[in-house]
Amino acid sequence: MAETNPTKTEVIGRERIPTGGVLLIPNRLNFHDLLMVEQSLDGRDFVLLIEADSEYDPLLRAHLDRDEVEALEFSREKTSLESFKKVLHDELTQDKIVIFVPGAACTRTGQNCCVPSSILSYLAESRAPLLPLFVDHPAESRLSFQELNDTDKIILAFGKPLEREAITLANFQENLLAAGEEIYTARTSLDTHLAYAVLCGLKKHGKSTKLVDGTDESVLPFDKLLGAGAALSRVIKAQTNKARVGIILPPGKGGMVANVAVLLAGKIPVNLNFTAGKAAVESCIEQADLDRFITATAFIEKVPNFAWPDPAQQILLNEVLPKLKPKITLWYLLTKILPARTLAGMLGVPRHGGREEAILLFTSGSSGAPKGVVLSHRNILANVNQFGSRIDLHSDDSILGCLPLFHSFGSTVTICYPLIEGIDLVTYPSPLEVARLAELIEKYKVALLLATPTFLRGYLRKADKEQLRSLKLIVTGAEKLPKKVAEAFEARFGKPVLEGYGLTETSPASNLNLPDPEDDPGAPLGRPKMPAHRPGSVGQMLPGVAIRITDPDTDEPQSLHETGMIWLRGANIFEGYLGQPEKTAEVIRNRWFRTGDIGRLDEDGFLYIEGRLSRFSKIGGEMVPHETVEDAVNHALGFHDSDTRMIAIVGVPDDAKGEALVLLSADPTVDTGELRKKLLDAGLAALWIPKKLVPVDEIPMLASGKLDIKGCEEAALTA
Repeated sequence: MAETNPTKTEVIGRERIPTGGVLLIPNRLNFHDLLMVEQSLDGRDFVLLIEADSEYDPLLRAHLDRDEVEALEFSREKTSLESFKKVLHDELTQDKIVIFVPGAACTRTGQNCCVPSSILSYLAESRAPLLPLFVDHPAESRLSFQELNDTDKIILAFGKPLEREAITLANFQENLLAAGEEIYTARTSLDTHLAYAVLCGLKKHGKSTKLVDGTDESVLPFDKLLGAGAALSRVIKAQTNKARVGIILPPGKGGMVANVAVLLAGKIPVNLNFTAGKAAVESCIEQADLDRFITATAFIEKVPNFAWPDPAQQILLNEVLPKLKPKITLWYLLTKILPARTLAGMLGVPRHGGREEAILLFTSGSSGAPKGVVLSHRNILANVNQFGSRIDLHSDDSILGCLPLFHSFGSTVTICYPLIEGIDLVTYPSPLEVARLAELIEKYKVALLLATPTFLRGYLRKADKEQLRSLKLIVTGAEKLPKKVAEAFEARFGKPVLEGYGLTETSPASNLNLPDPEDDPGAPLGRPKMPAHRPGSVGQMLPGVAIRITDPDTDEPQSLHETGMIWLRGANIFEGYLGQPEKTAEVIRNRWFRTGDIGRLDEDGFLYIEGRLSRFSKIGGEMVPHETVEDAVNHALGFHDSDTRMIAIVGVPDDAKGEALVLLSADPTVDTGELRKKLLDAGLAALWIPKKLVPVDEIPMLASGKLDIKGCEEAALTA
């Protein structure tokens, strides 16, 4: 991480510093940080704790070597744990604060903790009372519309002190992340109105950044996108008094202009799922109270089976935009002359958005009827910043935007992120046309590809290694990444597939795997590398996201390292379900969001998802994970290398044992007796073996690539 020399300090949680002796462990500490920490202790006696074998930056090393600085030195290799405990005890009994000073480490940007877990474990084993300290430098991860002087400071957040049996690595991790979330959520920049942030981003990066529409390879510079959006926003304002406006378009120029225009009109964009059934679409329209829908004639003709609203309610871009050319030109010229603040005043765009609704998305309906997920201005700006600060793309990089705009990743990462941060966007209306997508990646040197494992299989069949050479990051989510897919992709293209995690309710990203950091140029060899990638996991927590694990049945707290229900807290957690306060109350408690997913954290902070609660069955009192059974069945039947999903496990009511497992199979030749024998031979418990097989033409799937759980359950129950 880059060194900073901020001029101001903020302290959060100073009252949590115990009056007695305590071992203070920060997530990071450079020379300036240490000075601020020393000053924040209000005259308390302290001693520095340094590791003999660590490398320290020159300024910090010079400070540690000063005669008047009291410092203790230890070596994990040479100092026995008992000796270390005694040295610490002698200091702590004098009510001193022992400040651990971590050595330099090789890290990626946005790393929550820059201290290796081996050191943290050793310090925890000392059984000394621990005080987590989260040190934050906002300037390192500011949004593009923020001025540097607004973020030029150090923020210190003291966490909850740990004593006696609570002194564990898992508890330290939990409380450190909670302190980081407290800092992050307090950022006032997140209260900016999303439309104002987009306006500032388009103006600031207008000349240098562009959108390439992959259907015809036409180019729309961001400054012209702003002009078109501003002109169209006047039309939208004139045609509806409703708070929300529907958008029925795929990724491309039209979809981007429509979303920008709706925001600048002071309205809430609702990108509708044009692959959903009639009942689901009508439910979404009714819930959102929509009376205007932006689309285009060509798209209406392409999707004739969609439940299209009345033509009188449609705003057709192909008819409206040509008539607006003079006004688009005028707004384009105004954006060149006037500052963002003046433009915002002319358009009626407020500066403050906060927790008001900014975007409305609907859940995929994979496990029930679509629910309206209200995402606030804070939610979107937080996630743009959280995701962006970790992937650290540069201004000459570009993103492939082919995920549907009604998909949460498509909305936040391929609409809001590039518009605000100034990243080139190459769009295409379908993630399935891989041959064309590979051509676009090669031609426009795309750096970031977002996909699901289902879509990645297409690249294995239809793309050449040379076509994907420019990719820096291949990020996948929405469903579990099969090991075989990840291995085959890396073997063919020489690029690791980086699994992430998130939900519509988390705006969406909360976790992300990334390539491990490269050695700092000119840095001495031997600096520890903080891992950023662990196969099988969904990555470490993004900045500002806290986590806790509870018992799925009782909600009693558990260790982060034990498997249980995942709860998340952060500025990216949604405001609630539209018009459904009871459902909101079921999943949000004291700002903690109950994800419905089961998982655990490892010692380095990587999250492992072990299933969704809705994808577990309680059979004879035992929790049986559907995905684990599916893995075993796929291997037994030789389907684990298949490009398409061939089987699915579903739980149905059972009088004898509460629930029973049903196997849906798209292969009519499966023999249940032979399958049972193979599963028993492979060591699967008899209780976990499906009780019944239901043949289907194909496994129900959603357009996003996710399993259609509701459709699967209906197929099983019907049979």
